[in-house]
Formats: sequence, C-alpha cells, structure tokens
Amino acid sequence: MIQRAKRRADETVGRAPVNVRDPVGVREAPEEYGVVESRVPRAGWPRPREGSRNSLCSGRRARAAVGSMTSHTLTVLEFGACLEQVAGYATSPLGREAILALSPGGLPVAITQELERVAETMRLLERAPEMVVPEIPDARTALRRLATPGAMLEPRELHALGTLLASGRALRSLLGPFAAELSHLTQLAGRLHEDRGSERAITRAIGADGTVLDSASRELAHLRREIPRLRLAVVQRLERYLRSLPEAWVVPDVSVSVRDGRYVIAIRREGRAAVGGIVHGESQSGQTLFVEPPIALEMMNQLTDLETAEAREIRRILRELTERFRPSGPVLVASQEALVTFDSLCGRARYAHQVDGHVPRLLPPGTPSYTVVKGRHPLLLAAGSPVVPFDLRLEPEERAAVVSGPNTGGKSVLLKAVGLLSALAQSGVVPPVGPGTELPVFTEIFADIGDEQSVARSLSTFSAHVANLKEIVERAGPASLVLVDEIGTGTDPAEGAALASAVVFELVRRRALSLVTSHLGPLKRLAGPGTGIVNASLQFDPDRMEPTYVLVKGRPGRSYGLAIARRLGLLAHVLEAAERQRAPGESEVEELLEALERKEKAAAELVASLEAERTQLGALRAQVESREAELRQREAALRREGRQQARGYLLAARAEVEAAIAAVRTAKDAEAVERAARAARRRLETAIREHAVDAEGGAAAVAGEAVDLRAGARVRIGPDGSPGVLVELRDGRAVVEMGGIRADVPAEVVVALGEEEAGARPRVPLERAGGGWTGPVVNATTDVDLRGLRVDEVEGALARALDQAILGELPEVCIIHGKGTGALRDRVREILAVEPRIRGFRAGRANEGGAGVTIVEL
Repeated sequence: MIQRAKRRADETVGRAPVNVRDPVGVREAPEEYGVVESRVPRAGWPRPREGSRNSLCSGRRARAAVGSMTSHTLTVLEFGACLEQVAGYATSPLGREAILALSPGGLPVAITQELERVAETMRLLERAPEMVVPEIPDARTALRRLATPGAMLEPRELHALGTLLASGRALRSLLGPFAAELSHLTQLAGRLHEDRGSERAITRAIGADGTVLDSASRELAHLRREIPRLRLAVVQRLERYLRSLPEAWVVPDVSVSVRDGRYVIAIRREGRAAVGGIVHGESQSGQTLFVEPPIALEMMNQLTDLETAEAREIRRILRELTERFRPSGPVLVASQEALVTFDSLCGRARYAHQVDGHVPRLLPPGTPSYTVVKGRHPLLLAAGSPVVPFDLRLEPEERAAVVSGPNTGGKSVLLKAVGLLSALAQSGVVPPVGPGTELPVFTEIFADIGDEQSVARSLSTFSAHVANLKEIVERAGPASLVLVDEIGTGTDPAEGAALASAVVFELVRRRALSLVTSHLGPLKRLAGPGTGIVNASLQFDPDRMEPTYVLVKGRPGRSYGLAIARRLGLLAHVLEAAERQRAPGESEVEELLEALERKEKAAAELVASLEAERTQLGALRAQVESREAELRQREAALRREGRQQARGYLLAARAEVEAAIAAVRTAKDAEAVERAARAARRRLETAIREHAVDAEGGAAAVAGEAVDLRAGARVRIGPDGSPGVLVELRDGRAVVEMGGIRADVPAEVVVALGEEEAGARPRVPLERAGGGWTGPVVNATTDVDLRGLRVDEVEGALARALDQAILGELPEVCIIHGKGTGALRDRVREILAVEPRIRGFRAGRANEGGAGVTIVEL
C-alpha cells in the first residue's frame, strides 16, 4: 500500500528521475555514465561500494536528502532552455549530453563541491585561455561490449578506445602543472587511465577510418602483398585465354569481370560447351554468359584461401587487442567519465565567464535568509538584449514578498529568474549573479506561472491555479521555494484577494520562502511588522510610461491601469467615470504612492548626480596624484642632473685655477704677473657666472618662485650648490659669498637653507661689495707669530698666513717661531722646503730677529 501511494504521488507531482549518487541530480542520464560520476555499474565488473567516490549516500536516506523538482516546475521555469544555452559551450556531443542531463540536487555539501570544481575550471581557463579539451570519443558501446566475456570489438570500437587513452594522457599532461592549485581537478585527473603500450598497439593496428592496417602483424602484411599479386595473375591469365577464343564466342569490348567474388569472362551462349567451367550469371537477353573457365579455378581457389587467411588473421588481431583491453575495462570507464566530466565543467565554466557569473554561497536547507546580488534572467542574457540586474535580500523574519507593479513590468520574468538561479546553482551551474549572493538549498521549488487552463481536464484558468495552490499549500515547508504569478486572479476580485491572502499567510506559517505577484490592493496591505510579509515593486517611469525593471523592496507598486488606458487613447469621459468609481481609500493610496515615486525619482537623480561628481572628483584626484608623482620624479631627476652638472662645474673651475696658476708661474716680471692674475680672476668669474645661469633653470623648476631673503642669511645657488652667505640683494640680483668667492647671480636661483643646515655653519663677517665678482677680504701681515703653538698646529697656521700674504701680494713674510728648543723652527723650515708658492726662505739677520725668525720670499 505504501509503495502504491508513493507511486501515485510521483505520478501526481511529475517528479523527474534523480541520480542519488551524484553531487547534482541527473535527469534521464545516459545508461553508460552519470554527468558527474558513474551511476550504473557495468555488467561483469564490481559494483562501486557505498560510500565510495561514486556514491554520496545510499538508499532511502539519499532519496530524502536529494531535492525533488517537479517536471512541471522545471518546464514552467524553462530550465531545459537554460541548459541548452549552457550545453552550447561544451566541445563534444558527450559533454553536451552531460550538461543537458543535469537537474537540481539537494545535498548542500555535494552541490558546493561541484560548484567548487566549476570555479577551479574557471581559474584554469583564466590561466590557460588557449586550452583545448582533448577529443572525447564515444566509446560507450565498446565499453559495454568489453564487459561481455567472449565479445570481440570491431576496429572502430578499438580505435575509440585508443583515442580514449590518448585523450586521457593529454588531459593528464595538461592538468599536471596546476596540480598544486586545483585540487578537485587533480582528483579528476587521477581517474584518467594511461597505457602507452596499448595506445601504441591501437595506433599500429587500427586506422582512423576503422580499417585494420598492414602494420598490425607480419602475417597480415604478407597476405596483403600476396593477394593483389595473385589477383593480377588471375586477371592476366583470363585475358590471355579470352584472346585465344574464336571471335564468334567472344563478346566485343567486354573484359574480365567479377561475379559473386569470382573472376569471370563474358562469352556467347554457343561457346558454353567448348569453354566449360562454372557459369556465375547471364545477361538480360540470355545470350551472354559469365563463365569462370577451368583454367582459373585453381588460382581462384588459392586466392580464396588467401582471403580467408587474411580474414582469420584480422579476427586474431582484433581478439588479441580486445583481450588486451578487457582487464582495463573499469578504469577505461572511469577515464571516459572523467573526460566527459571535464568537458562538462569546461562548458559550465565558459558559460559562467560569458554571463559574468559568480559562485554563490550555498546555505543549508531551511536557512531563513535569501540574498541575490545583481541577478539576471539567463534566457534574457542569451537573447542579447540589455538586462537590468536585480538585488533581492529577504531577512530571516521575512518569509514572503508580494511583488506588485504595472503589466509588462517584469514581474513574471522576476519570478522565473529567482527560480532559475536556484535551480541552476543546485545543478552545478554557476548562475548569472554577482559576488555576495547567498542562496539556501531548496529541497522543492513550486512554480505557478502562466495560464494553465486545460480543456481535456475540464480546468479553467482559475481552477488550474487553485489545483496548483492546493498542492503547494499541502507540500510546502521551510526548505521550499514558492513562486506564484498573479495570485488570486481569474475570479471575483474580492474573493480572489481573500483566497490569496489566506494562501500567503499559510505559506508564511509553514516557513516556506515565497514570492507572489499581484495587482490586488488588499494583498499590498498585508505587509507589516511581525507578519513575515514584505512588499516589493518593479519601478515604472510615469513620465515616459515605460517600465524600468528596477526591483525596489519595501513598498508596493502602482498598477498604472488608468494611466496606460489614457495613454492608449481611451475616451476621456470613460476614464473620468472610472476615476469616480474608485474607492476613496484606493485613490488616496495611489496618490500617496505617486508622490512617493516622484520623490524617490528625484532622490535617485540627486544620488546619481552626486555619484557622477564623486566619480569626477576621484578622477581629478587621481590625475593630481599622478601629476604629483610625476613632479617628484622630475624633481629627483633634476637633482641628479644638478649634482652631475655641479661636479662638472667644479672640475672645470679646478682646471681654470690650474691654468691660472700655470700662467702666473710662467710670468717673467711683476707686470706680467699682475696681468696673469687679472686674467685668472676673469676666467674664474666667467665660469662661476656660467654655473649660475645653468643652475637657474633647474632651481626655478624645483623652487617654482623667487626667494625673499635678507642679507646675512645662509643660502645656496640652485638646489645642489655649495652653502654660502647672502651679502647683498638688490634689483633682482643677489651677491653670495661661498668659501671666500663672491658671485653676482639672479635672485630667483638663490635657495634658503633649512634651520638645521643653516645652524650647522656659523656666519662669517663679510665686507659689503658692489655687483660682480670681487676678491675675498684680505687680512695680510708681514709678521706671522707662531710662538705658543704646538708643533702639530704649525702647519695650518702657516698655510693660512701664506694664503693671506699671497692674496695681499706681499713680497716677503717674517715667520716668528722663537729660539727655544728649535722644534718650531725645524717644523716651519720643513714645511717651507716643499711649499711651491714661495721663491725661497732664509734665517733672519741680527737686526731682523736672528735665529728666532725665518724670512720667506714670496
């Protein structure tokens, strides 16, 4: 009785067959293998034990766990058409069949694992976009026959097995480099069977056209050489014999032919007795006979023996190859399934890329929450028309959504899209949704969409809807998704609204997740705190009188019936009468909704404007940051260039100084020395001015503006010049002293030093000077007193004194070092002995200080 009741329930619901061992269900799966895993063991091979990779669960427990989608629901949702779109991305007929055999399953862990395999395949295609799935032969017939003891495979079947081995090896090699990243696909690759020896044997023995090749064996090659030779010999002998017959017996223009596999000659009937032999046929007139002469009988028998031997050798080869493959039957089945599964995964991955799909997060059945982000109807995407995505989030306390809005606003499309997104996801197909989508696994999906009246069943439109509602209300539970279009229509509006309200409240009581659409005003007023019901609407542009297809949760939508009628030109007085017939409460609600829509539209436009400005500001900010980074790079480049130029200037200045010194040394008299000194000063001043002019551009690019400073400030010329002191600032020109040298440069190239850098160097009192270059302040004296200094302090003091004396153009200097122990005197004379800038030195005379002084001639 229980079995009869179950069978009757299955017939009523129209449940499609479900594969209880696959991660996802299989509708009318091929007998040879399931879409994801094998579901039918082969005859003669061990059945997979329960709990193995081919079995997720077993028995009644499996049937209870797997979701049941009625064939009616899948038909209403156009699920098959969606699978056709996905199957178009497979590369083989078997992969296409596998995708078309998919149906929604109900095991969350298994579905999640299947979607993870699709996600891994998506990543693989991103890493290797040029990847090609190896050829997948249809070896199902060969594998079935291979499982039958004693059966011998045909050449085409053996060739299919060889292709299966080659494709499995190619796919394993293709997936090898990604083994560490793609764990699920690596497991799939582990099921691919490799047998190089058998693969080579098939390649050597069977051609692509299904013929047995001469290279299959030496005997076959020998027989195939002998058979053509003997055939030629038979033909030649019969032609000679035919030429030897009298012309009266010979049929003109007829040579040797073949009848019933035997070579014959054509002769006239009157020569039959003289020729003899076996007659294999005659012409329509009966005057011509086709005779096998006795002279050819022996050779033909030999030819027949060779052909029989050839056929026997071919059977031996085929049987030998069949027996070679027979022990590998189960692994070849697994390899075929793995190849088909991989093609199915690739097809689903390509589809996900095409529709910009993201793997949703699946929640356990009965989870009281639902979130779709950027959901789109799969068939609308396939049509190529612009699709407006929808976002729908139902909180745990919200179990039913009443969607309202105008006709042709997209309500029915929304219901189908919601159902298809879950059905595809539970079938192992990544649906067209955005990241952040969370879908509970539904064990049942009920859909009542469209007109289902039936004359044969004596059902009107309303009766058909009520019959569907009866089944839904009786079977829906916390893990059910209910989709009802235009609930309560087809009868008296008041009774229909009452019935629809009762059904919605019953679905909420049963905790089923429900989406219903309606134009009925009472249903729009069901929503409220604690009811578990929420309003939603599809927006409509009242100015253009066109739907926008934007889903808005939280408020009902207007039907725009009178507005659409007015736009279509219905008589004005009829519309006025219709307005008067409306209930006062309905008019107030419509006016309130209209005002709310206009305010929402204004707010949306304002938000869009602000978003546009925000985007523009973001772009400007990015441009500014890019420009700032570019300027920083340019500044760094200028600094590097400035340092290189400064080094060049210093080297050039050094060369000028060396040239000036050389000119002074070669001068013969005082006047020549004076002229050489002035020329050296001019060359040095010119070099410094050139340095200042060249540094001006780089400094201006870095500083960007002139510097406002006062005399005495610590400065440098350009960004990388030597530190100095600002002596004078006048008429846009600045006089800067650096190491005893004064430079007159444009004020804008002068850069102030920072406080730390400026404080690190004490200021040096300087005399004011006019424009242009002048010599440093000279403090020369003819007497240099070194008494009181230590020996190691003498060299520095003596060098400074000589510098000042030379700059002061003194003819000689008296170095006072005292007598004492003579250590200072000895050190002074050691230094003077190697000093290149003096002409000579001597001890002082009695009136000059005697041994306590040394006279230096400059």
